[in-house]
Amino acid sequence: MKKTLSMLAILAGLIAGVPITAAAQAPGQAAPVTAAAAKSPDETDATYLLQLGDPRFKNKTVEVGVGQILSMETGKPVAFEQMIREMKPVPFVHIGETHNSLAMHQLQARIIAALWEQDRRLAVGLEMYPVTQQEVLSKWSLGILTEAQFIEEGLWYTTWNQNYAFYKPIFDVIKTGGVPLYALNAPREIISKIRMRGWEALNEEEKAVVPKPDLSNVEHRELMQKIFSQEGMPAAMRGTGSNAMFEGLLRGQSAWNEVMGANAVKAHQIDARKVVVLVGSGHLIYNLGLNLRAFERSRLPFKTVIAVPVPKGQATVKVARTLADYIVGIEEEERPAYPSIGLGFSAFEGLANLVVASKPIDGAAAGQGFEKGDVILSVDGKSYSDANALRTYLAGFGWGAEIKLKILRAGVVKDIVLKLEEKPPAAMPAAPAVPEKK
Repeated sequence: MKKTLSMLAILAGLIAGVPITAAAQAPGQAAPVTAAAAKSPDETDATYLLQLGDPRFKNKTVEVGVGQILSMETGKPVAFEQMIREMKPVPFVHIGETHNSLAMHQLQARIIAALWEQDRRLAVGLEMYPVTQQEVLSKWSLGILTEAQFIEEGLWYTTWNQNYAFYKPIFDVIKTGGVPLYALNAPREIISKIRMRGWEALNEEEKAVVPKPDLSNVEHRELMQKIFSQEGMPAAMRGTGSNAMFEGLLRGQSAWNEVMGANAVKAHQIDARKVVVLVGSGHLIYNLGLNLRAFERSRLPFKTVIAVPVPKGQATVKVARTLADYIVGIEEEERPAYPSIGLGFSAFEGLANLVVASKPIDGAAAGQGFEKGDVILSVDGKSYSDANALRTYLAGFGWGAEIKLKILRAGVVKDIVLKLEEKPPAAMPAAPAVPEKK
C-alpha cells in the first residue's frame, strides 16, 4: 500500500480545518478526514484530472515526470531557470504544498531563493500563521530570534501541527536573505464560526479580520463537490453539495481563501514587493482559490506552482493542463520524512500537567493505549505544563524511536512506551447524515 496521501485526502484535511497528518492535534481542532485506501500505482488521482480552470485548456491533459516542470501556457516542459524568468513581471507567485512533504517544501525554498536572487524586492506570505502573530515573523526576518526562540515565541506547535523540520529549508532561506514574512491567516475560531454559522454570525471586530467570502464561483463549488462526492469521505460530507455539512465546509474553505487572498494583496501594497504565497495546494489548484481571490481584489497577474507526486514504477503521471501555471513532478515519498505523533494536549487551570485531549485515531500514538483524559505525568522522566514545549520535544524524534510516558488514568499510574512506527492511515467512521434545511 502506498504511504503518500492523495490530493483528495489533502484537500479533505484542509477543508475540515486541519492538516491531514498533524504532528499533534491542537486542542479544539476537528480530527482530520482520511480518504479512501491509496490508489494502485497505475491509477491517477481523479482530483488531478478535473475539467476546470482556464477555458483555453480545460479539456487538455499533460504527462509530467519526476524532475519535470510543465507550463500550462505551452503544455510543454520548461527549465527551472525559465520558469523563474517568467515569474519576474508578476506581483504574486503562489506555491502549493502538501504540509508533510519535505520535497515540496524544498521546492518552495528553491523557488524563493531563485526569485530573491532575481529581484530583492520580495516578501513571503504564510498560511500557517494568523495575522495576530505577525510580530514573531518580523523578528525572524530581521534575524532577532534563534530557531529555538522562533519555535517557542511563535508557538509553532500550537499554531501549526507539522514538524518544524519540514519547513526548516524555507525559514533558513528567509532568515539568510532577510526576506520579509507576512502572516496571511485568520484566527482558527473565526473560520470555525463562519463554517458553522456563516459570515453574518461574526461580530464587527471579526468581520474586520475576515472579509465576506465569495461563494458565487461555480467552478470552485464544483471542485469542492467533486472532492466530497468521492468514496472514502464520511457520509455527511458526500452528496450533491446541497446538504448543510457541505455548505459549511464550502464556507470555511472560501473564508480561508478570502482572508489569505486579501492579506497577500495587503502585503504587496506595503512597499510593492513581489509576494510569494506558501499554502496548501487545496487553496490553489485550477487557480480557483486564494490566488483567484487575490487577483479579483487587485487585478494584478500571478503564477501558481503545484507539485505532483509521481508514483514509483511510473515514468509519468497524467494531470489536467489547467491544474496550475507550472506543474512540477516530484518523486513520491514512501512515507513522510518525519513521523506524526498524533497526540493532542489540553491544559486545565489548577492542573500542572497536560492532559490527552482525545483518543488518538491517527499518527504513531494510535493504538498504543492512550485515552482521552490521560494525565501526562512525565515524558522520558520530565514533566511538561506547556503543550508547545512538549510538542517541540516530541518533534525531535525520528522513525523507530521509543518515548517513555508515565500517565495517570482513573487514579492509576501507567507506563506507556510510544513507538514511532509507521501505520496505514485509519479510515474515519462514517458520520450520520446531516438533514437538509427545508
